[in-house]
Amino acid sequence: MDIHQFFLGNAFDAYIYFGAHLTESGVVFRTLVSNAKSVEFIWEGDDWTPRPMQRVHDGGIYEITVSDAVPGQMYKYRITPQNSNADIIDHCDPYGFGMELRPQNASIIRDLSCFTFHDENWMKKRSDHKHRPVNIYEVHLGSWMTNPNDTNGWYTYEEIAPKLVQYVKAHGYNYIEFMPLSEHPADCSWGYQSTGFFAPTARYGTALGLMQLVDTCHHAGIGVILDFVPVHFAVDGYALNHYDGTALYEYPEKEDTYSEWGSCNFIHARGEVRSFLQSNAAYWLEIFHFDGLRMDAVSRLIYWGGEEYRGTNPASLQFLQHMNQGLHQRQPDVMLIAEDSTCYPGVTKPVEKGGLGFDYKWDMGWMHNTLDFFKMHPWECKNHYHQLTFSMQYFWDSNYLLPLSHDENVHGKATILQKMFGDYDQKFPQARALYLYMYVHPGKKLLFMGSEFGQLREWTEEQEQDWQILSYPIHDAFHHYMTELNRLYLSEPALYAEDYEDGFRWLDCHQEQRCIYAIERRAQNSRLLVLLHLSDDGTAQYTFSVPCCQGLEPLLHTEWERFHGTVKESYEILHGDFTREGMQFIMDLPSHSGICL
Repeated sequence: MDIHQFFLGNAFDAYIYFGAHLTESGVVFRTLVSNAKSVEFIWEGDDWTPRPMQRVHDGGIYEITVSDAVPGQMYKYRITPQNSNADIIDHCDPYGFGMELRPQNASIIRDLSCFTFHDENWMKKRSDHKHRPVNIYEVHLGSWMTNPNDTNGWYTYEEIAPKLVQYVKAHGYNYIEFMPLSEHPADCSWGYQSTGFFAPTARYGTALGLMQLVDTCHHAGIGVILDFVPVHFAVDGYALNHYDGTALYEYPEKEDTYSEWGSCNFIHARGEVRSFLQSNAAYWLEIFHFDGLRMDAVSRLIYWGGEEYRGTNPASLQFLQHMNQGLHQRQPDVMLIAEDSTCYPGVTKPVEKGGLGFDYKWDMGWMHNTLDFFKMHPWECKNHYHQLTFSMQYFWDSNYLLPLSHDENVHGKATILQKMFGDYDQKFPQARALYLYMYVHPGKKLLFMGSEFGQLREWTEEQEQDWQILSYPIHDAFHHYMTELNRLYLSEPALYAEDYEDGFRWLDCHQEQRCIYAIERRAQNSRLLVLLHLSDDGTAQYTFSVPCCQGLEPLLHTEWERFHGTVKESYEILHGDFTREGMQFIMDLPSHSGICL
């Protein structure tokens, strides 16, 4: 690492210098403490007896080499602030590669060189997938499936790997997105308020175990995305909060010190902080072979506090551009995804063209409009018909990803299935139609765990998914429907190859009174038609024309009987009548249904 570039905010490899590193002389420990009176090293190998660390750089870098330290041992830094009224605090290592399980908080020496990846074939062929399918299964690792033999109910990274990979592969997903896996003290934060940014959480094991999990995914042809939090950090005093007795990582100004979640905001104007976060992002991509990062709360980096009326934050915008550009230079085949709810322009434009340099942006507008539409009483839908067409008026502004994430399944919002209007039995046909609309709409896909079998209980990190619900025939049928929809998406280029070019058009989006939509997707020799009937007025006889068409072959119907619907399954090719507008067809469309042809 170039120390000068580190302080300028240009480093992406600070983790190879700071933290605990094995050498021929023992383990060398380095930490940045800009304003402290003194820094001491304490570790379990010497019964936590303090040893003074030496200042090796004017910027406040302290170092010590411990000849008899070995991997697996715990350590901390004891920092005495300049201010005599401030407390002396034992801190975990900001760059530590391992930490104790909460509520303990010591850092742990780890040797990251012990694991050998065997995913060369995957790494050679991976890409940003702009012209390939991206079907993401979002997972909270501790509550996807619980371990009856563990006190906390957790499987280790190695134990859960074959179970999760087999399930994801069998049900038609080709990416897993993990909610944050860096160390965090509160289970209820889900990892979004971290204390150990470079330490995979001890809840599920060690760094080597996480490497094994990623390697297992790659062997099965599954990509892996990690939630990354560059906005804020946990307030716990043993971690980054006032690390050297002053606001080293956070804002000193009172109004911007804390986020809306009560956590500390990173100050991106400081080069040391930018290098810390950039290096953390590079660490997960380079050391653990993650295929992408979903960056949380990007709106809080674009605008001060996420509030547009306060204006943009130049320092954090510059940080985003520099980080994304640098990550792509080092790893051009990874995906950088923005969770951004703003209308700020150029989020997915390259930095050299004035953009922020992300590959994808979550389409929060599509998500809100779609879910609000399906919550309505059906008689209201005709008055809000264009709530489902509106997204295509702005879709070409960015490379969008369609998310139905954990945020839409918690905190009183109800699960996706629960959001559907009506009683229990009424919800399923609407949900099947919703997901067909989602998968025919351009943009990559993300679905939160449990949604695929119609979870009816809001998600909590304390309880595994309600797998027993699959014993109910209607949920089992829904699960099979989602699997077939996923497989259709992965196998039909028309549904993904030209997401951001000319692969979508409305054949009919002016059936307001009947709530019927006709959509065409195409890519080279692949061409699909989807018809949606989203009212409850009963079966509608729909007449429509398709140019340059000899016949229509049914591929998937949301109302086939085996999906707990009302239509007998048939793959018979449908023939129509020639007209000047093209081949004309007449079809019966049940209420709350969709068909892909």
